[in-house]
Amino acid sequence: MDFESKIKELNLSLPKATDPVGSYLATKIIGKMLFVSGQISISDKGELIKGKLGKELTTDAGYEAAKRCGLSIVSQVKKACNDDLSKIKSCVKLTGFVNSTENFIEQPKVINGASDLISSIFGDAGMHTRAAISTNSLPLGVSVEVDAIFELN
Repeated sequence: MDFESKIKELNLSLPKATDPVGSYLATKIIGKMLFVSGQISISDKGELIKGKLGKELTTDAGYEAAKRCGLSIVSQVKKACNDDLSKIKSCVKLTGFVNSTENFIEQPKVINGASDLISSIFGDAGMHTRAAISTNSLPLGVSVEVDAIFELN
């Protein structure tokens, strides 16, 4: 099954791949590597998912926020590949940042939202290395940000 069919089978709706709002690129291809800038947690209604894990948000809410980051990553990948996801060979790495309290220790469970999403779409090609990092703040007060590296065919 191709990746587009898998997205439909999973009944997923990709958000619009947005342009950067700062002095950076949303994606950059170097050789056969595709780098995706950090994607922040935005709801399906286009609203920022804000809050600190361990205070305003639960681990489950953080998981869903990270899943939204994963959907935005796939949108950026699709845009960078001229709408052709068959150009993807594998997901190499995700780095997830979790806006959390100093006592919150479930960053990996939160970032599983993005990891599970990528793996569900890309199957074995979606298995990746990863870091799940706590931070005391993220841009615009969002709860999660995830960036990615993909290998192209």
